[in-house]
Amino acid sequence: MSKPTSIKTSEEVRDRLRILADERGTTITELLEELAARELTAAEREQRAVEAARELGIEYTEQIQQAGQDAWAKIRAYQGGAAA
Repeated sequence: MSKPTSIKTSEEVRDRLRILADERGTTITELLEELAARELTAAEREQRAVEAARELGIEYTEQIQQAGQDAWAKIRAYQGGAAA
């Protein structure tokens, strides 16, 4: 494990992280490590999309890439609306 460091955030965010960590029986640090490991970078998402297209026998064109990005934008918009 790497050396701990501090992250500046608001009290509201810190308190929410503490609640989430308590509910999961873990620490804020472990919760953040889990989140960081789970979330993909843009490059990792792109690589997975290329691999998925290859597995499906689809050429990964700019048009396919844009269709995927549009679909994810709709999903995120729906999730944001559902959470509100």
